[in-house]
Amino acid sequence: MYTLKQMYMYKNDGYVRRYSESFKLKVLDELSKGNHSKRQVGLLYGIQPSTINEWIKKYNRKDLMNTRVLVQTDDELTRIKALQKELKQLKELLIKKDLDKLIDDSYLTVAAKKLGYKDALELKKKLNIKP
Repeated sequence: MYTLKQMYMYKNDGYVRRYSESFKLKVLDELSKGNHSKRQVGLLYGIQPSTINEWIKKYNRKDLMNTRVLVQTDDELTRIKALQKELKQLKELLIKKDLDKLIDDSYLTVAAKKLGYKDALELKKKLNIKP
């Protein structure tokens, strides 16, 4: 068994470990009994939980995979949809504002050239328009 310090850290001792199929299946069988968590089984056999996760995927042991459950109320769903709609509207307004600014800058550039100024910035200064 491991000491308390060893239980909370895995040691990289420079060895590359290869596990036999029977060992992998034994570890998965131990996990499937439900007596220990993935972390506990990993500590028991000196294996990283991420390695056990790889074996679970390799052997398609869906019964051992972590299950994610998303719990939401109707109010939350309604709020999320409303926020998504608002976000879409804000993005559209931002695009419109950027296009309007681009058009205004283009008009100022054309006007500056027609009025004999070297650029739109010079015209803005003359008209006291903030750049």
